[in-house]
Amino acid sequence: MDEHILITGATGMLGKNLIAALRYRGYRVSVLARKPQQIKDVNVYLWDVDQQEIDTNCLTGVDSIIHMAGENISSEKWSPARKKKIVDSRVLSTALLYKALATTKNQVQHFISASAVGYYGNRSDEILSEDSIAGNDFLADCCVQWENAVDKGKSQGLRVVKIRTGVVLSKEGGALPAMATPVKWFAGAPLGSGRQWMPWIHHQDMTRIYIHALENKQMTGAYNAFAPFPVTNATITKAIAKKLHRPVWPFNVPEKVMNVILGEMSAIVLNSTNTTAQRLLDTGFIFNYTLLDNALSDIYG
Repeated sequence: MDEHILITGATGMLGKNLIAALRYRGYRVSVLARKPQQIKDVNVYLWDVDQQEIDTNCLTGVDSIIHMAGENISSEKWSPARKKKIVDSRVLSTALLYKALATTKNQVQHFISASAVGYYGNRSDEILSEDSIAGNDFLADCCVQWENAVDKGKSQGLRVVKIRTGVVLSKEGGALPAMATPVKWFAGAPLGSGRQWMPWIHHQDMTRIYIHALENKQMTGAYNAFAPFPVTNATITKAIAKKLHRPVWPFNVPEKVMNVILGEMSAIVLNSTNTTAQRLLDTGFIFNYTLLDNALSDIYG
């Protein structure tokens, strides 16, 4: 495999897994990072999204870009300044990449970008496909701005793919450790009504979806990247508790309490998103983990 892939957001859990998987398959890999670092067999270039600065040498010989950079949405409460930073980290980073492509000789043909389930907002039991309209809260607005910025690559002749990600299950990062912590300390309980749908995916399948989108040149547009069978918050809480041999309290944490603790950010755990993965399945992708119990059994070993 002689293709050369440039990755942003490569220092996160998904990025590290993706680098390893691409290298295993014979791809050459470069990454864009905010600080100098050493990654075995990988070229590291620097960029500063806030200052709109980028080392354009990062594009040398690159065939495809996988763009996963963006501020963590759950690391701090959502003040107006924090929300602006979350949006800008996605929109301005995309704009900076496209500016570099427009002003630097390159051979890039494919642009695969992360997006998020937040695109749909809070939709109760409605079954949501990629053709469903966007929601109307902050997460939805962020994703709409993000995807609109990504779509501008089509005017440069790029094949653009948007991967709408949900709850990625891994012990190494993402949502699972946060969900498991209260369960480990015998404080596990469903949040809000507990009936809200939570689209989930095993981290290995998430990595495989990015590679599938890279190698399947017919894929364009948005794809829901979730296991085919979403579950409710109550179901996933009980499943985690079962694997950790812990009880679940017979009452829920009220929505009002979550709002007091997290403020507007409570939407992350209280929004209900009942998604379908049919469009991805139609491309020939086969999930290794379709059932939550099997995914958690693998993760907790």
